[in-house]
Amino acid sequence: MVQDALPPADVILPISETLSWGIFLGYVFALLALDLFVFHRGAKVIPVGSALRWSAFWISLGLLFGGFVWVTQGSKLGGEYFGCYVMEESLSVDNLFVFLAIFGFFRVPQEYQHKVLFWGILGAMVLRAVFIFAGIEIVQRFSWTFYLFGGVLVYTGFKLLRAGENEIEPEKIWIVRVARKFFAVSDRMDGDKFFTLVNGKRIATPLILVLFAVESSDVVFAVDSVPAAIGISTNEYVVYSSNIMAILGLRSIYFALAAVAELFHYLKYGLACVLVYIGGKMIVHEAFHWNVNAWVNLSIVLGVLALSVIASLMFPKKPSAAKH
Repeated sequence: MVQDALPPADVILPISETLSWGIFLGYVFALLALDLFVFHRGAKVIPVGSALRWSAFWISLGLLFGGFVWVTQGSKLGGEYFGCYVMEESLSVDNLFVFLAIFGFFRVPQEYQHKVLFWGILGAMVLRAVFIFAGIEIVQRFSWTFYLFGGVLVYTGFKLLRAGENEIEPEKIWIVRVARKFFAVSDRMDGDKFFTLVNGKRIATPLILVLFAVESSDVVFAVDSVPAAIGISTNEYVVYSSNIMAILGLRSIYFALAAVAELFHYLKYGLACVLVYIGGKMIVHEAFHWNVNAWVNLSIVLGVLALSVIASLMFPKKPSAAKH
């Protein structure tokens, strides 16, 4: 990516692009190593209280990295990072409902779910890199694609407004069907293992199908979330780092959400409005070369989401309507 020779005037600690990427990747892999080998060693159930504390911990790390972006890249990119981060975390809620459905369909014990989500995040890091770098390259080379991405977001927003409850049929996910054809899959799980030995032959366990289903759902989710992030920033470093820092905390947020999902039933309407706003902003930007300040963007996104959460708490879903 071609950048200005001189950093913005408000950069406190200017560093090279290479060093910025090195610090980010080192930060992420250090956190993943700590999570796998220290924080969550072995299969165990994660209580709601613990999940809430871990959610706060991971969100704090994401916000802390945003401070690093601000200090080293300037307030403009810092504001764009926070806008992308909030957008990604908020949109992720919808994907977490899909995870709930997948784990429920395959009857995955809660103590094994963290491992699936951990390896799913590693896969998501690669897939997001492809989507983000390709998407930004496309909009930089062909500016008219802002109309395309903006239209997709506006359509998705209105579709979300009209949608009913999230429904998914994991057995119909294409990658699960393909995996069943090419892999011998055992009838039952073997702890949290993805592969097991049956009659001396190594075969896959149903947990590998769960991982494939989770990965495929993230691909579908990225079709909405990546254009939304590009609508806020076209800086690869900002978009990718904010995406990854947001999804790092998804595992803990998932376990917390599983217990409090019904509390925020108006959140999807707030998300729909945000998608329509960002999509419309992309179209207006390309048509009239009109830019919205990064901090104004962040304020609008936070304001709409906060209103949807407040509305959910003020007007809770009736018990009879919450049952399925």
